[in-house]
This record gives sequence, structure tokens and C-alpha cells, in this order.
Amino acid sequence: MPGANRRDMEEKRLLNHTADKEQRPLPGRSNHAGNASPSEKKLQEAICVLLVELCERFTFFGIVCNMILFCTVKLGYRNYQAAIVNMCFVGTSMLTPVLVGWLAECLVGRTKLVCICMFLHFLGTALLPVVAFPFEDIYIDRRHILHALTKREQKIVFYFALLTASLGIGGIRAIVCPLNAYNLEDCGPKELLSFFNWFYWLINLNSAVVFVSISYIQQSVARNLGFLIPFVSVLMAMITIHMVRGEMIYKPKTDSSLLTTFGVIASALKTCCVRYRYFSGGVTNWMDHAKENYGGQYSETQVESTKSLARLFPLFAFQILYRACIMQIPSGYYLQTMNSNLHFSGFVLPVAAMNVISIVPLLILVPILECINSYLFSSKNAGHSPTIYIVVGQLSAALSVMVAGFSEIHRKHFPQVEQTLSEEVLLVSSMPCFHLAPQYILLGVAEALVTPSCSLLSFWLVPERIRGISMHFLTLFNGAGCFMGAFFVQTAHAGTQGNWFPHLLHEGKLERFFFFLASLMMVNALGFWTIAHRYNDLNQEYTKEFGGCLPEEKLLKHEKAITHYGGVLERSPILSPMEKT
Repeated sequence: MPGANRRDMEEKRLLNHTADKEQRPLPGRSNHAGNASPSEKKLQEAICVLLVELCERFTFFGIVCNMILFCTVKLGYRNYQAAIVNMCFVGTSMLTPVLVGWLAECLVGRTKLVCICMFLHFLGTALLPVVAFPFEDIYIDRRHILHALTKREQKIVFYFALLTASLGIGGIRAIVCPLNAYNLEDCGPKELLSFFNWFYWLINLNSAVVFVSISYIQQSVARNLGFLIPFVSVLMAMITIHMVRGEMIYKPKTDSSLLTTFGVIASALKTCCVRYRYFSGGVTNWMDHAKENYGGQYSETQVESTKSLARLFPLFAFQILYRACIMQIPSGYYLQTMNSNLHFSGFVLPVAAMNVISIVPLLILVPILECINSYLFSSKNAGHSPTIYIVVGQLSAALSVMVAGFSEIHRKHFPQVEQTLSEEVLLVSSMPCFHLAPQYILLGVAEALVTPSCSLLSFWLVPERIRGISMHFLTLFNGAGCFMGAFFVQTAHAGTQGNWFPHLLHEGKLERFFFFLASLMMVNALGFWTIAHRYNDLNQEYTKEFGGCLPEEKLLKHEKAITHYGGVLERSPILSPMEKT
């Protein structure tokens, strides 16, 4: 039967073509796993990526946890300057993954670039001990110092080390540990929310260990050794990457990019302005002007993907001020804790150890939220959206900053005492630092509710082809929030001549800065509540509206349907042999 044979060959070719499109092997991944099954290989890769992620976060939190104390005591910075440096470093570390991802996609190979970034990370964490180590304490003899750095040289080395470390962090997060490396394409909303909950739970558990152990080493036991610990941790990450480098480097799809997204928006704006000036309208959405059919230079698939992403921009924008509030933990809250009584039963608590109080609510709430989500997603309303979590979390953040203002007023009512931190005697309030616990707890509750929910919406409400781009935009807006926090600190200090963000807290009005930020955050939370209905439904129809069945995806579905129908015709016992031929 030549007709049947030809049809069998066409069916096999179509099936192979469809399978190649759905499960194309990633370049750069070798088959080091031997005879391991695909599921075992995926598990091994996920574990390796998670280990590298934890090592990278270990180094990151090790640098951040006592940076303000180091800048004020060692480098002689004022409080607002140290807070700005810390927030800018965190913001830069959030933005560099986007930059490195673009470089890997357009200019440099991924393998080569990850080697460069690992070297930069190594260089940055190796240079930090050069700034921290007390060279003036090392002598060749009683008259000659072995080596000494001036304050200016220390600052130059310090900033260079932070810059190289942040670039290295960007490479690791963008190339080695992107979210797509965890194979989330086939997950539904329930599985995605569960993944994000436990993913951030592990990261925060890691940060809790860092804040307790490294901060104590840096502050009390051997503060200069503390900057060697990130160096050791990055060595662990490098060894992990070397052991599994064939399976570690993830190769994303190249059918969409940040440049394409920005190009679509720019082309639509340009064409829209020209058409508005000389011609009448004729499109339902202003971005349609970027389509080739309307005089643009981009395909319908690219424009529709960008349109679905643009609908998430309000969600991203409302995260900027929220992230500025979260950045009070390593800035304003840290300064409050540093100027409070840290003695507890004869033991001096590390300043950064108070951050653990903000992490505990997240560690407790995640299992509870998992139970709630399991019930909600298993009910009839399978499209349950976590927007209510975001609203409640932002209100909790506003309340936290407001409580911080009242705590600052309460703190200044206590008499001042002397306290030694990093071999420096400081005049601080005698109020126990545990009185600041409520503001830390409220901000921890906010993080437990907001961050996983925003990640879910950013990942789920766009087509699969641009999910990585969507997460990049979320990262960009979060980084902008860090710089917004630094801008608020600089503006408050300059506009009030140091009164709202003073160097000596008992002589200024830091509480006014907190009340101002709390009022802005309250307005931000109410603003998001007014648009939250746009993201309330996660069912299939709503996903189609946002993600859309793009032309290529429709074609793939039609190919599957034709293949399935042909197979049914071949195997159906109802049809006679004559009908089959």
C-alpha cells in the first residue's frame, strides 16, 4: 500500500518535527549523566542550579549584611551615605542580570560570558578583604608598616570590588540560574505559586544563616575574616559549575528579546505619532502600528507578545515604591538597630541579626499559604489570583514603616549609653533592640505575600516565549525601587539639611522620613487595589486574552490535531479497509 506507507512516513516526520519544536535539546548541554533517565537528569540539573543559586545568595548577603557598619566605622561615611551605597549595590545587583542576559544573547557567547562573570565575582569578593583587613596592624618591625592604604585608596578599591562583584552576580543569575532553568513551562498556576513560595523560602533560609553567622564574625569575632567568607563561597560555586558545566548552562529560546520588545514599543510610538498627525486611526490598539500590516517593521507574533507584556506594566510600576520600603531593612531599620541597645544576657547581638526577625514570618507563612492555595486552587474557582496577597502585603509594608516612625520616637525617650561595635565606642539609646521587632515582622509578612505572587503573575500572564523577558522587566522595576529608595534618602537629607536622615539619630527627626514613606506606600497600595481586578482571573480564557494563541502556537496546535486525526483514521476499527485507503 504505497499510499499508506507514504502517509506513515509523513506522520512520523510531522511527529518528529513537533517533538523537536517542543523538546529541542539545549546547545551546550552534554550527556554526562550516562544512562540516567530524562527525569533524573532534570532533577540533577535543578539541584545543581539551586546549589549555585544558594552559594551566590550566600555571597551577596554576606556583602550586604554589615555594609553600613563597615562604611560608617571603617570608611568614615555618614549614615545617609552608607545607606545610599548599600541600596545602590543591591539595585545594581538586580539590574546587572538584565544587562548580562542581553550581552549573552547579542554580543558574547554564554559559556565565555559566564567564565568572565565568574572571574569578576571572584575578583570582587577577593578585593573586599583588601579594604577590610587592618594592614596598619601588621609590622615588619617596630618602625615599618608592611602595607597601608589611605582612605581614598580604600574607597577606590571598595567601589571597584562592589562593581565587579555585582557584575559577577548578574552573570550567575542571568546565565547559570535563570528561572527557566527549572523547567517551569508545563506548570500550572498552582504549581508555579508553590514553586515561587518554596524557592523564596530556601533563599530566605539561606539569608537567615548568613545574617546570624557572618554578621557576628564580621562584627565581633574577627570582622575582617567576614569578607573572606564570600570569597570561600564563590569558590564553592565555581567548583559546582565546573563539575556540571555541561548541564548547568541554560540556553533559552532566541525568538524574543528585550531589544525586540523595546523596538516594538518605539516603532509603535513613532508610527502612531505620524499617523495621528497625517492620517486617521484604524487600529484597535496603538501598538498595532508596529505591525508590518500597518506600516511597522515587526511581525504580528512579536507585537502581540509585547502587547500582552505591556498589560503587566502597571503591576510592575506599583512594585517600585514597595521595593523602596523593603530597602529600609538594610538602611533605615539597620541604623535604628545600630543605635539601640544590642546587649542581651551579657551577649552583644550582631546588628544584622535583627534581619532574621523579618525572615521568620516568611519561613512560617509559606507552609500556611501552601495549605490555603491548595484549597483555593482545588475549589470550583480554579482561576484564583493572588492579587489579594499583593494588596495585603503592600498595606503591611506601609504599616511597618509607620510603626518604624513611632518606634523612633519611642527610642529617643530612653537615656543614652555607650556601646562598642567593631572596636568603636558609639553613643546609643538604651532601648533594647527587640522593641523594633514589630516593624521587622510586618515587613517580613509583606515579603511573604508580595514577592511570590508578583513572580507568579509576571510568569503566567504572558505567552511562554516571553516569560523570561517578563521576569526581566519585573527585575528592572525592582532594581528601580532600590535606586528610588536611595533617591528618597538623598533628597530627604539634602532637603531638610540632614534633619530627616541625620548622622546622629538622637539629634534628628528620622521618624518624619518614615511617616512620609508610609504615606506614599499607603497611596501606592490603594492605587494597586484599584487596578487589581485586571489580574484577578487566572483561568484559561483570561490567559488566552493575555497570552493569546499566537499564529505559531495555533499552527503547532493544528499540526497536533492533524496528526491525531490521521492516527485515529489509521487505527479506527469502525472504518472499512476501503474507507481507509
